[in-house]
Amino acid sequence: MAQSIELLLDGRAEEAVRRQWNLLADAGMPSERRTGADENHRPHVTLFAADAVPEAAEAALPGLVAELDLELQIGALMLFGPRRGRCILVRQMTASIPLLELQARVAQACGADSAGQFGPGRWSPHVTLARRVPPDRLGAMLTTLGRTADTPVLARVTGCRRWDGTRKTAWLL
Repeated sequence: MAQSIELLLDGRAEEAVRRQWNLLADAGMPSERRTGADENHRPHVTLFAADAVPEAAEAALPGLVAELDLELQIGALMLFGPRRGRCILVRQMTASIPLLELQARVAQACGADSAGQFGPGRWSPHVTLARRVPPDRLGAMLTTLGRTADTPVLARVTGCRRWDGTRKTAWLL
């Protein structure tokens, strides 16, 4: 899934997520923190991801995400998996009707498989903290995150971008 459509968060929310990335990385645990500078690597909420985005969707997406005015809440820790013996540690985004409606419009425009993870009623809005987490490290990771994991964070969506993982580039829609 090298192609995606992602919501970007305001600076305060981004910093809260980055603090958690840093806590994990500084403790020698899996984390989304990158060692080198990468302007495209930032906390986000993925609305759709696939191997390709249809050409018709590329043309429709800017209109679908124009005039975004969403306030979100970054909530509780959540796990995906295990899959192939590993988990993904995320912070759940509290689902609101406007967020769910936006995601449904984007997924429909992109031709999401209705039985897939971006299909109606199947999407779980989240911000990723760590991938490829061995289950036996989860307890230590939760301890490391401590109270930061219990604190809800209000976030405002500042834009929507299109990520091309093949070319490692992103642009605002």
